[in-house]
Amino acid sequence: MLIFVNRYFYPDHSATSQMLSDLAFGLRARGHDVRVITSRQRYDAPNDLLPAHEVIGGVEVFRVWTSHFGRGDLIGRAVDYATFYFSAAWRLLRLAQAGDTIIAETDPPMLSVVVAPIAHWRGALLVNWIQDLFPEVAEAVGLGRRQLPHFVYGALRMLRNASLRSAAMNVALGEKMAERLSSLGVASDRIAVIPNWADAELIRPIAPKDNPARKEWGLDGAFVVGYSGNLGRAHDYRAPLGAIERLSGASSTNPKIRWLFIGGGALYDAFARELRAKGLQDVLFAPYQPRERLSESLSAADVHLVCLRPDLEGSIVPSKFYGVAAAGRPTIFIGDDDGEIARIVRREDLGCVSPQGDGEQLAARILTLAQDPDRRRDIGARARRLCMEEFDKRVALDSWERLLERLSARRRGAARCRRA
Repeated sequence: MLIFVNRYFYPDHSATSQMLSDLAFGLRARGHDVRVITSRQRYDAPNDLLPAHEVIGGVEVFRVWTSHFGRGDLIGRAVDYATFYFSAAWRLLRLAQAGDTIIAETDPPMLSVVVAPIAHWRGALLVNWIQDLFPEVAEAVGLGRRQLPHFVYGALRMLRNASLRSAAMNVALGEKMAERLSSLGVASDRIAVIPNWADAELIRPIAPKDNPARKEWGLDGAFVVGYSGNLGRAHDYRAPLGAIERLSGASSTNPKIRWLFIGGGALYDAFARELRAKGLQDVLFAPYQPRERLSESLSAADVHLVCLRPDLEGSIVPSKFYGVAAAGRPTIFIGDDDGEIARIVRREDLGCVSPQGDGEQLAARILTLAQDPDRRRDIGARARRLCMEEFDKRVALDSWERLLERLSARRRGAARCRRA
């Protein structure tokens, strides 16, 4: 039996929930016995409680009680985490059996520390599915109005590292994250790289003239620069802000440049305030879009921005890139020139890379793509093809199945050695 543990699951639409939901339902459809331990909350509506127990698409879902103070205060957030740790651990103790495989995602942070001893006690295999590395991310970006002492981060790292080393496998999202795990002392045979993905059946390219979202948002006739997803503390809006300022009202560009930001996050309000303060008006904000409209929303842009702070390379991989590729659009990556997404963009010629905080260079790269529709079309075709070949949900499911079979074979081999 496969037991997934994560704070959010379908029908929640947060990033970790969507990845987990795709994987859980996909593996169940391929014949695996799948159960999920999660909370009763939604990421964006913590007071809306979901059923405590139900079966969805053949997946048995156990939703445990947690407090719901929300993300506004560090202490309240810590209490929310603690109550999930306790409730999920109690459910896992009652559910897990010898021979099961427990797959722990990374929401809440340090989940592997709670799950590892239970997996050991029950004789189950632990797989850590690492969406981001905590506490490195928290130490880099901060925790809102409060911050933890450095010695606390050191203690958390020691606990986290022990749980990673004890796991049967640690799934990293990219090569740089795998390199980071190796530097923490995790054995190479306990690290696997399986990137996140997009559903290429769900997300398809739509030509601008056929896209109802462009009409709805008043973007017809414009060259649209898009950003879709979370704009949080791991990102940086200084380069887009500078580029918007430089390109605002530029009469030399044809067609007119418009900017489309879809989603939310900790920096959205600050970004919007700075735009208003500078009197910049060519920017449209839209909320997160339902999955059934992702083809329209992602295809509404002619080119997409993807960004990550350079100091967080190896700790986070921006998943929004895969949806952009599925929609057949070029990517401008803003960040480390040798970052995970930067490497892919350069290797496959899927767009270009621009330094963090440099609005002038970003504006120049946007203008180059705006003036070359043939290159955009070629890039879009390559991006779509790469997504189908390497970053589609189907490819990820194949990789996960091979990994699970490898772990099962390893377990059978260990059992034979014990009997001998």
